[in-house]
Amino acid sequence: MIYAAYQAQADLLDPMRTAARLSRRVLATVMDGFGETAFLRNVSAGFEMIERAGLSHSRPSFGIESVTVGNREVEVVEESALDLPFGTLLHFRKDIDQPQPRILVVAPLSGHFATLLLDTVKTLLPENDVYITDWANARDVPLAAGRFGFDDYVTHLIRFLEAIGPGAHALAVCQPCVQVLAATAAMAQRDNPATPHSITLMAGPVDCRVSPTKVNELATSKPLDWFEQNLISTVPPGFRGVGRRVYPGFVQVGAFMAMNFDRHVKAHVKMFENLAMGQHDKASTAKNFYDEYFAVLDLDADFYLETIRKVFQDYDLPRGVLTYEGETLDFRAIRRTSLLTVEGERDDICAVGQTVAAQDICASLRPHRKRHHLQPGVGHYGVFSGRRWRGQVYPLVRNHILSAD
Repeated sequence: MIYAAYQAQADLLDPMRTAARLSRRVLATVMDGFGETAFLRNVSAGFEMIERAGLSHSRPSFGIESVTVGNREVEVVEESALDLPFGTLLHFRKDIDQPQPRILVVAPLSGHFATLLLDTVKTLLPENDVYITDWANARDVPLAAGRFGFDDYVTHLIRFLEAIGPGAHALAVCQPCVQVLAATAAMAQRDNPATPHSITLMAGPVDCRVSPTKVNELATSKPLDWFEQNLISTVPPGFRGVGRRVYPGFVQVGAFMAMNFDRHVKAHVKMFENLAMGQHDKASTAKNFYDEYFAVLDLDADFYLETIRKVFQDYDLPRGVLTYEGETLDFRAIRRTSLLTVEGERDDICAVGQTVAAQDICASLRPHRKRHHLQPGVGHYGVFSGRRWRGQVYPLVRNHILSAD
């Protein structure tokens, strides 16, 4: 009923948003012909805020057409390297002669599309051959494709790394830090030649027992049955995945917004003020952020519930009981994969100490293969996006990859 009610509301609001968009375009024509006034700018800003009042369920474009490599501009072509029902291995291909480190960017499957890591990808591209996990919106995956649980996520990562080939590197942001560790251990135990040469774990919930955040407390405040009964819904008719049980993306975004509600309200008030004053450059920063933030995807219910249980309630990884395909993973098998962990000083989603726990879990790695970085002055998103990511965190990631390549 949750999903059906949401979709009914979205369908009712669509005509209003369409009317606001058309009205804004007409008003823009009037202002072009007769000049702007403060009143007309305010009206136009109001129309635009109404037009933006909704969620998107389609992946935004990465929009990366070219990148500077050395002293020349090189075209970037997005192409699929491997298509699986629940995700695509997306390759940002560049036509260059010099080989570059091949890196798999593992995007979180937590309510947003992989484009949330746009700044991460753009920063990596000049010096790396970049691939990314382009996860599918579960509401668009037919029931015939089967289930998608925790093990299936790990299997996807293994198949993606095998498609890239031996010698690749993996960089995980937030939630998939656990799955990247699991995939690396499983591959190392089986002597898989595609086991990554290095892994970079950024702001991920490796051990949620350390300094629990509001997110962690929510996950442990209710039994697993409560999450299944109250947060899981069924995809309604009209979508390819009709009948699939999902954790809706709009629920996840709503929960994250509730954590910092005042900040989001102030950001929208400021956006309106900038639009009303004609300061479109200032407004564009917030608009670009919320275009991405309000593009949501649904998670398969099996994956969501298994992640809640294994990662946030039972702590299978730090307790040494995490399994893959029925076999308990031995993280001491990771001996030749270099490890870098990165945390943000002000992270209120994955607190300081939760990601660095991977250093002790990978007990067989020699000291020269392990490094940790605590980035001062940033929250969760600042670890992988923004000025400090580009200027302070990425140089460490680059050196980590090059030393293991």
